[in-house]
Amino acid sequence: MTQEIEYTIDGILINDKILINNIDAVNELTKRGYGIKDKNYYLFIYEALYLMYINKLDVKEGDKSITFDELVKIGLTYDEEIWTKFLIYRDLRSRGYVVREGFGFGSDFRVYERGEYGNTQAKYVIFGLNEGKRLEVEQLSNTIDQITKMGKEAVIAVIERRGEVIYYKLSKPRFEPLKRFELRSDTS
Repeated sequence: MTQEIEYTIDGILINDKILINNIDAVNELTKRGYGIKDKNYYLFIYEALYLMYINKLDVKEGDKSITFDELVKIGLTYDEEIWTKFLIYRDLRSRGYVVREGFGFGSDFRVYERGEYGNTQAKYVIFGLNEGKRLEVEQLSNTIDQITKMGKEAVIAVIERRGEVIYYKLSKPRFEPLKRFELRSDTS
């Protein structure tokens, strides 16, 4: 399991991301698979929520400190799936996986085998679905197709009402026509 950061990092809320200015913190976060480098180094809100959850990040907006709950509310204004993303992200990180931003299938992540981040490509693409939410079979099938074409394993993370995450590996269903099919009724 990747050891987490040993000290608390300071971040600044900039729209829908958290800016990290400290170069030592950037190096620590980068080697552990957090964040994204643009002109600056940013954390996604779900990453920031996780680091706040484990007491490794303080976030400010101007001079004001932001609480975990406040960041959730802010995150929801940018992404209605932020809580789902956080729950999946938290669960996977707590299991020792490195989790990176996905490919745009909704609440999805690229997930690396333990100890493989930086050495190989992600093995899994995990996308989330809240219990009770409807998903069209065609949409699910297309998503599985796209993930398998990338050479990744498709996994759906179902979030139960209590916030527990259950994972299911998915593969493309294959329907083959029957050579002969008869429907019989026994009326003897």
